[in-house]
Amino acid sequence: MNTYRKTARIVGVLFIISTVAGVLSVVGSGPIIDAPDYLITASANENRVIIGALLELIMAAAFVSIPVMLFQILKKHNKSIALGYVVARSFEAVPVVVGVISLLSLLTLSQEYVQAGAPDASYFQALGTLLLTVRDWTHVIGPMIFAAIGALSFYYLLYKSRLVPRWLSGWGLIGATLFLAAGLLGMFGLSPFSTTSTILVLPHALQEMVLAVWLIVKGFNPSAIVSGSAKTDINEV
Repeated sequence: MNTYRKTARIVGVLFIISTVAGVLSVVGSGPIIDAPDYLITASANENRVIIGALLELIMAAAFVSIPVMLFQILKKHNKSIALGYVVARSFEAVPVVVGVISLLSLLTLSQEYVQAGAPDASYFQALGTLLLTVRDWTHVIGPMIFAAIGALSFYYLLYKSRLVPRWLSGWGLIGATLFLAAGLLGMFGLSPFSTTSTILVLPHALQEMVLAVWLIVKGFNPSAIVSGSAKTDINEV
């Protein structure tokens, strides 16, 4: 049981790390690349852009680490869904990495733009727009759509297994459904910073933080752990 308690605490911390790293990356590099003259501001704020990229990599690493840490526990209740959760969160992390590459490429482009004195501004602007577009799409597909799909499978399994209280996993299911809706609407042009998107995303974001605190303070339901272990033993026999 001590092992499961330790796992719960680590996973809770990872949920917090992924959220904090994501928020800090947006706060740090967001205003720079969203500025009208982003090719100039990015070059002038190189360190902030690089720190933002590093924070996103930390976020991506946390995305993958969470299902890997949970796999030994979740597989006792449903191995297929547990494996699917690992795959979904891995697919969530990959677009983030692609977005980081786009961000760092934009930084290089901005430095070239400033050093060259903008001999052909339209050429640099076209490349910059392309890199920003790739970054925007990776954020919609990864941290929204694949994140929501992974969350749906995760909270369904938590709900069925009773590893956490059903009010908490039920909240997770509702939040993940709204989160998926925000991601799908994002594919049709809804800004992730719009009021509608914020309303759809907020329940999921709040639930993840409540879950994180619950795992750190309370951990998983011991009786559900025992029940899952018993099922595994029976299947192995």
